[in-house]
Amino acid sequence: MADPVALLALAIDATVGWPPKLYARIGHPVGAFARIIGWCERWNAGSDLKRRILGIVTLVLVAGFGASTAWFAQTALTAWLGPWAWVGIAILAAPGLAQRSLEAHVRPVAAALLVGDIAGARRAVSMIVGRDTATLNEAGIARAGIESLAESFCDGIAAPLFWLMLLGLPGLWAYKAINTADSLIGHREPRWRAFGWASARADDIANWVPARIAGVIVCIAGAKGFGIMWRDARKHASPNAGWTEAAMAGALDLRLAGPVAYDGMTHIKPWLGDGRAAANGHDVMRALAVFRRSCLLLWIIAGGIAWAL
Repeated sequence: MADPVALLALAIDATVGWPPKLYARIGHPVGAFARIIGWCERWNAGSDLKRRILGIVTLVLVAGFGASTAWFAQTALTAWLGPWAWVGIAILAAPGLAQRSLEAHVRPVAAALLVGDIAGARRAVSMIVGRDTATLNEAGIARAGIESLAESFCDGIAAPLFWLMLLGLPGLWAYKAINTADSLIGHREPRWRAFGWASARADDIANWVPARIAGVIVCIAGAKGFGIMWRDARKHASPNAGWTEAAMAGALDLRLAGPVAYDGMTHIKPWLGDGRAAANGHDVMRALAVFRRSCLLLWIIAGGIAWAL
C-alpha cells in the first residue's frame, strides 16, 4: 500500500480548511503567486510579441517557484521524518484543495435565495463569479452559483488532486501557480491577450484530463447527466469548464450558461442542458449535494489508488 497522501490531504481540507485566523495573519499560499505575477506585470508593455515572450517568462517564474518550493519542502520532510514524511506532505498539500472553502462560499447563495433575500444572494454570488451581478434575478443568481460550483470542482479540487497523485507536492503547487496565473492574466481583453496567452494555454493543458474525469465523477454523483455532458461540453468557450458544467446541468435537469453580462456588455453563450432555466435556491442546495457526493468519490478514488499501489 502506498502512503495515502492525497486521502489525508482531502480529509484535512474538508475538516480544517484554511482557518480564517491563519488567513488574516499570513494570507493564503496562492497569494505568493499573485504577488509574483503582479510584480511581473510591469513587463506587460510594448509589442504583442514582446508581451507574449515576457508572459511566458512570467509563467515559468511563477510555476517554477511553486514547483521548486514544494520540491524542497517535500525533500526536507522526507529527510527529517523518514517513513512519516507523507503526513507532513499531506498537510502542505491540503491548502491547495478547496472542498471546505467552495462549499462555504456557495452555501450563502442558497441560504439567501431560500429566504427571498435577493440583494444578499447577489452579494454572496458576486464573491465567486466575475460576471455582472447587480441586476441578476433569482434564476440568474442560482445559475451563477451552480456554474461556479461545477467549474471550481475541477479547478479547486479534482485537478490539484490529480497533479498531487501524479507528481507529488511539486505537481500540485505547480498546477496552483498556473491556475492562479490564468485567473489573473489569462484573459482575452486587449490588456492581457498577449501577456496572458501562455498562462491561459498552460491552464487549458493542465486541466484537460482532470476536467473530463471530474465531469464523469459529477455524472456518477448525480446518477445521470452523461448524455448532456457528452453533447454539450464542447459548446462552452473553455475547452475544459464545459465538462463539469454540462455534467451538473444534466445531473440537476437544468439549463446552465446562456447569455451573461460582463462589464456591462451581454455575451450570448449557448445553453448547456435541456431542463429548466428558472433555477432557484433549492437547486443550489441540490447542486451542493451533488458536489459533496463528488468529493466523496474523490476520497474513494484517492484511497483506492493508495491501497492498490
